[in-house]
Amino acid sequence: MIGQLGLGGAEKQLVLLARGLSQRGVRTHLLVLFHKGPREAELRDSGVILVDLGFQRVTLRWKSLMGNARAFARLLVFLRREKPQVLQAFLLHSYVLAAPAARLARVPVLVAGRRSLGFFKRGHRVALALERIATRWTDLLVANAQAVADDVRRDEGVPDAKLTVIPNGMTRKEFEIARPAEVVTSLPVVLCVANLASHKGHRHLLEACTELRRRGRPCTLVLIGDGAERHALEELAACLRIDVRFFGFRTDVAGFLARADVVVLPSLYEGSSNAVMEAMAAGRPVVATAVGGTPELLEDGRGVLVAPADADALADGLQSVLGDREAAAVLGRRAREWALANLTADVMVDRYVALYHQLLERRFTA
Repeated sequence: MIGQLGLGGAEKQLVLLARGLSQRGVRTHLLVLFHKGPREAELRDSGVILVDLGFQRVTLRWKSLMGNARAFARLLVFLRREKPQVLQAFLLHSYVLAAPAARLARVPVLVAGRRSLGFFKRGHRVALALERIATRWTDLLVANAQAVADDVRRDEGVPDAKLTVIPNGMTRKEFEIARPAEVVTSLPVVLCVANLASHKGHRHLLEACTELRRRGRPCTLVLIGDGAERHALEELAACLRIDVRFFGFRTDVAGFLARADVVVLPSLYEGSSNAVMEAMAAGRPVVATAVGGTPELLEDGRGVLVAPADADALADGLQSVLGDREAAAVLGRRAREWALANLTADVMVDRYVALYHQLLERRFTA
């Protein structure tokens, strides 16, 4: 169950899980609260049954409240009719609605996903109160990184027994080596795939590229992604007089990964980064800030970790990769081998299936 089927990382993981469960013979319904979206196409011919519940975004208008009451009733009718063994909720809206619905419909097991660090919810007292009530009615919280689980444990007091970690997964296609995209330059290509938002740290990356030029190691910085910071970043790049290419939002990221000499993620905070995972799957060397779940992906010599909000440290990390091709190749190879063993969609789905069996056994033998 999820709010909608947009192009975000949580939606991608939910679709991979639903498809994988169906392929394993598990009768799988995907409940959508508000509206479907572009990822609906990825479920075609998968055997997954889509259910549009018809909730509306919360307003205080009487019509909206009555519409949501009817949608909640539809959810209850569905759960009572289909009698699912497990209900899995992704993201906050579905989580706080799934908990009371599962309890009223007597669904044996309720699992909720935690996909990011929780500090953005601080100050939203109503949301936090609803989430804590939902947590009490939930059998297990599944985080996509140990850092996310630690955050939930520390900030919400959730006990270890109610938390587990299952990393995100990737499709086989994401491990295929693509034909390099055309980026006309004689300089090394540094690639960053991230929304152009302040917390992604692009300003520090532009300053790091300026420092590399000062050291006599200029590069071409390719930015894939769009967002509110774009205009300010374009102005900063012009002021710093560095070679920055703004490619906007793209769906053909694989070709740019194949073209890149190094992939960088300068985030100030992060949950579990799909961009880092995709770079690892492509066998590219990665330089990233040591925030959130990123160290779990790149530890043990699978990448270069640097301090956040530190342009000089970022420049040092990039220089260490760009200045030693053999070491860069080793980083990329180690990252890809580890990703193949730990970050495929098949591995992720198998972990969920084993978890569901464990929770059901616990429920019916208690």
